[in-house]
Formats: sequence, structure tokens, C-alpha cells
Amino acid sequence: MSATTQPHGIIATFEKTPDLMRAATLVRDAGYKFWDCITPFPVHGLDAAMGVRRSRVPRISLVGGIIGFCTGMSMIWYMNAYDYKLIVGGKPFFSPLFAFPVSYELTILFTAFATIIGMFVLNRLPMHYHPVLKYDQIHRGLDDRFFIVIETRDPKFDPAATRALLAQAGGVDIIELAE
Repeated sequence: MSATTQPHGIIATFEKTPDLMRAATLVRDAGYKFWDCITPFPVHGLDAAMGVRRSRVPRISLVGGIIGFCTGMSMIWYMNAYDYKLIVGGKPFFSPLFAFPVSYELTILFTAFATIIGMFVLNRLPMHYHPVLKYDQIHRGLDDRFFIVIETRDPKFDPAATRALLAQAGGVDIIELAE
């Protein structure tokens, strides 16, 4: 890496899942905040080892569903009881029973939109480029290797100490990533 290039972070390779889990626990316990694990398949318990909290997407989805339901009920009330009052067959101007199909469909629609938009916003998508993609061995993270990346923006990041921590955790091929 040239002297003018700002490093993105340090990446370390791990060969086995237990090694990655142990390393993730060590990095979490060391107090790092801006780091990630790259794995070729989902690893059960890795979120807990990394200290990752539950996603906020379900709450966003719930809010979208409630807004959809209320929109459906309000729309039917407005149309039948206020905008175009028409008594058909002795039915009341508004009944939740008759507004339910529309409200149900809008609940599903608004929940889906809220979920997709919430996922995109919280994951900062679309992300067309990431510095980790410059690492020439990153394709092994799709096949048979595990990686931990600790970013330089982390307040605890110190090149020597971070490299030593990853080496202590069993990481091999520990290198700096260019931005």
C-alpha cells in the first residue's frame, strides 16, 4: 500500500468456524465497534459472539402495518360516512366489518414497503463498492475461508495493537486494506 493511500482497516483470515467464533469474541471483548465477519455460510451464534443486537426492521414493519391498517379504515370511513353518504340496503355509513378487506390488503402492502425501505436504509443500500472487495483473497470468503475486518474509523483502532489482537486470536494473512 502506498504512503498516500488511507487504509480502510485490517483483515485477518481464519480457516475454521471455531477459530472465527473465538476471534469474534476476543474482538468484541476488546471493545471494537466498527468491525465485521465475512463467512461463506451462516454461522449459528456468530451474532451473539459479535455482540450484534436485534434488527430494528421488525419494528419498522410493524409501524408500516399499523399505518396501512389505519389508512384502510380511514379511507373507507371517509368515502362512506363523509364524502359519499349512500345508504344501501339499510347498512350503516361505516362499519369496520365492511372496511376490513381493504384495511387488510393495505396492511400487507404498507408492511412490505416499510420492510423493504427499512432494510435498505438500515443496511445503507445500495452500496455499489466496498473497500474489502480490493482484497485479492476475498472470493475465498464465498467458499472456504472466514475473515474478520476491523476498520480504521474504530476509536480503539491502533495498527500494531489490532494486528497483535488478530494474531493472538489465530488469524493468518493479516494485512491492511486500502480505502
